[in-house]
Amino acid sequence: MTDMLDALIGSAVYDPGGDKIGKVKRVYIDNDSGSPTWVAVSTGLFRDDALVPLAGAQHQWDAGALQVQVKKDVVKTAPNLAQNGMISPEAELELFDHYDIDPNRSGWNTFEMQPRRAASPAQGRQRPGNGMVRPEERLDLGTEQEIAGRARVRRYIETEEQTVEVPTSREEVQVDREPITDPYTIRPYDIGEQGAEVTLHHDQMMVNNESRRVERVCLDVDEVEDSRIVSGAVREELIDTEGVDDPDCRRR
Repeated sequence: MTDMLDALIGSAVYDPGGDKIGKVKRVYIDNDSGSPTWVAVSTGLFRDDALVPLAGAQHQWDAGALQVQVKKDVVKTAPNLAQNGMISPEAELELFDHYDIDPNRSGWNTFEMQPRRAASPAQGRQRPGNGMVRPEERLDLGTEQEIAGRARVRRYIETEEQTVEVPTSREEVQVDREPITDPYTIRPYDIGEQGAEVTLHHDQMMVNNESRRVERVCLDVDEVEDSRIVSGAVREELIDTEGVDDPDCRRR
């Protein structure tokens, strides 16, 4: 069991869709059952290791790959609750809730490790000690989030002149002359100076500013899936031989 758990360290972790999440840095063992239940996965620089459940996971020993049953985006938002290499019962309950795991379900922590392949007769054949190992480099690709910019919304005041036509009214005086046909119906007046007046009215304009709520402006952030072409130089060693007739042994 120890050798199998040691093989987990450094394994590449993939989600069910084949997206690489990171690499295993630590394995957590259940105190009661002794079974591996969680792994700490390094997901990139400047990030804390993410705790990933081993429930339903499969480890391919020869490929050095661990496929878990949780998606990459769920792992990215997982809380890092390990302290001093331990996961408290309260922290484990929070992890269960994040990954939607029912710990009361039988077999929730089932973990499958494919055993190392047995050597075939040809592989088990003794070879002389004058061989060599041919290494090669491969691009180890991953992503990490960094600040690309900032967006903000703010209010500011802009003044403009508005011209509005408003209907108004005013009072005007007209002289109305009415002849008197029966002078005896009117009280006699003495000749002399006399006057009469009326009060005239008109609309006076009053302009006030009134503030009204017209809309609400918010900032929403959407995650857009994209892809980029990455290139890098990798090295590999080629093998050349002399005095060997097998063409497969001359280069690779």
